Amino acid sequence: MNTVTLSKNNQLDFPQDISEMYGLETGDTFEFISYNNRIELIPLKPIKKMKGIFQGINTNIIRENDRI
Repeated sequence: MNTVTLSKNNQLDFPQDISEMYGLETGDTFEFISYNNRIELIPLKPIKKMKGIFQGINTNIIRENDRI
C-alpha cells in the first residue's frame, strides 16, 4: 500500500510509481470528492490529453431491442 504524508504547507507528494502509473505531472489539477469517510482525488486532464485513452476497448456490447 502506498502512503503519502500531508506537509505543514498542506501539500501531498505522490510516490513516483503512482505518478508514473497514472501519468501525473507537476502542475496537474485534481478534484476532491468527499465520500462517506474518505477523500477521492480525481485528476482533471485537458480533453486533448485524453485522446487514445480507450484504445483497444471492446465496443461490441449487447443492447436491448428498444435501444438499437
